[in-house]
Amino acid sequence: MTITTNDVQTCANLSRLAIDETTAQAYAQSLDKILAMMDVLDGVDTDDIKPLANIHEACQPLRADVPNPAIDRDAFQAVAPHAQDGLYLVPQVIE
Repeated sequence: MTITTNDVQTCANLSRLAIDETTAQAYAQSLDKILAMMDVLDGVDTDDIKPLANIHEACQPLRADVPNPAIDRDAFQAVAPHAQDGLYLVPQVIE
């Protein structure tokens, strides 16, 4: 499969992005290289390989979720744009 400059410009148009011909050509070449690498990876025999849940084959230890008395909440909230009753107030993003 080959990605053409026209393919890149069509995707950019659908995404409402403006890109010039030179940039579209560079993106097409980069995407072709990525797809070529995927073809190489697709050819690797993984039949006898067990899937990993973690690449380190170990669990990452998590720190205890306990309050840190060294953190001065009032000092941090004093410089916040909006804070009330110990909470940071942010604009609503989902209606």
